[in-house]
Amino acid sequence: LKHQVRRRLVSIARYGVAPTTAMVIKTDLCSYTEYRIYPGHGKKFMAKDGKVSFFINAKAASLFKQRIKPVKLRWTQAWRRMNKKGKTDETTKKRTRKVAKFQKAIVGMSLEDIKKKKAQKPELRQQAKEAAAKEAKARQTVKKPAAAKAVPKGKAAGPKAPKNKGGSGGANPAAATKKYMGSR
Repeated sequence: LKHQVRRRLVSIARYGVAPTTAMVIKTDLCSYTEYRIYPGHGKKFMAKDGKVSFFINAKAASLFKQRIKPVKLRWTQAWRRMNKKGKTDETTKKRTRKVAKFQKAIVGMSLEDIKKKKAQKPELRQQAKEAAAKEAKARQTVKKPAAAKAVPKGKAAGPKAPKNKGGSGGANPAAATKKYMGSR
């Protein structure tokens, strides 16, 4: 124990930091199974097109050469990813983006007018609405007497529809046959 303490103190004095216990090892990924391949393990395979594949063992290389898809094998990472196995930290749902609201000008009202109306207090808006309703009512009452005088009392509004004379679909089938006979 004294020896370890002394070594640590010496390294702190020499380098200014305590030595870290974790050692970094360069690992590759198997291109078929997606498992980690540590130094001294695995096989490299170079295809005719120049693509280099690195396999963890002969089994993975053999399956690759047989063109068996890794997604179809339950023990591969590709199958696990496809079937949503493992990785519990990714269970949170994706956040949906809120749609940004923006105002457009409408016919008869510019954008500034709309903003002014929105900025008004509700009481003022209510008063303006009531005033507009009263004005509309006043206009309606002025129009009604004028419209009543324009139409005479005895006549109905609009002309009568003409009767179907000599048509084939009427009540008199004899008239339709005569018409047909005459056009021969």
